[in-house]
Amino acid sequence: MTTAPVLDRPRTGSRPELEPEQTSTGKRVLVGVFTGVPFLALFAALPLAWGHFLGWTDVALMVVFYLVSAAGITVGYHRYFTHSSFKAKRPLRIALGVAGSLAIEGPVITWVADHRRHHKHSDKEQDPHSPWRFGDDWKALAKGLLWAHYGWLFDGAQTSKERFAPDLLADKDIVRLHKLFPALVAVSFLLPAVLGGLLTMSWQGALTALFWAGFVRITLVHHVTWSINSICHTFGKEHFDVRDKSRNVWWLAIPSLGESWHNLHHSDPTCARHGVLKGQVDISARIIWAFEKLGWAYNVRWPNEDRLAAKRVG
Repeated sequence: MTTAPVLDRPRTGSRPELEPEQTSTGKRVLVGVFTGVPFLALFAALPLAWGHFLGWTDVALMVVFYLVSAAGITVGYHRYFTHSSFKAKRPLRIALGVAGSLAIEGPVITWVADHRRHHKHSDKEQDPHSPWRFGDDWKALAKGLLWAHYGWLFDGAQTSKERFAPDLLADKDIVRLHKLFPALVAVSFLLPAVLGGLLTMSWQGALTALFWAGFVRITLVHHVTWSINSICHTFGKEHFDVRDKSRNVWWLAIPSLGESWHNLHHSDPTCARHGVLKGQVDISARIIWAFEKLGWAYNVRWPNEDRLAAKRVG
């Protein structure tokens, strides 16, 4: 399979799928800073953990902020805003938008537009982050994995929000959250530091919380999310019939909160639960289940046994 670079090919009578390309060095620098600097923290994490730069307060804050921001992506940005796997009351809808923004993976409408374009063209020419973009021999795939995992973030071709996310552009709450993204990025770093300082009543506590619950947590969320784009479209098992190369990767299930059961997701994108087979842990689905029980979420699209049986491979 050989694919060409993503091109804007607007169709007659429809809005173009890509916005006019705007090469912005400043924007690319910001992407590099907010994805690269947290990654550098990983190189310092092990030696610092052996010293006095990691305490139980840091661990607790890192776990809490990881769960909030990762679930903001999986439950909020992905299953709710992108695929409408359930309906949410207004306070929950806003909370999910805020939580997803704390992952620093981009404003909500931009993220949703990119992901909807990915599903429309999955592993084909206009997929924004397919690892099969350059071909299927080992050199092309190695290059494609790097592209799918990280390189695509610097692509000048921007998905049209008017084409792929008109529903969110019509939602005043979500538009406001989209515009507040820079402020929420600051919150994602500063709030752990403030809490760490208050809980330990020390400047060192604030600094270590910023490091572990800020920088380290952000880079972990980023690379787990990006692994769904790269690893889960290259390796793993196919349990359900799909038109692309989406696969299930069991060892990513816990850190990704269930997103790595990616094969079923591409087979049935609006399903609220991705891990539908025995032993497939799906933390995000349990979170949605809890929201439903609390009355915050409704019209949840749970798996349909007949539908799953019809799509099952083997």
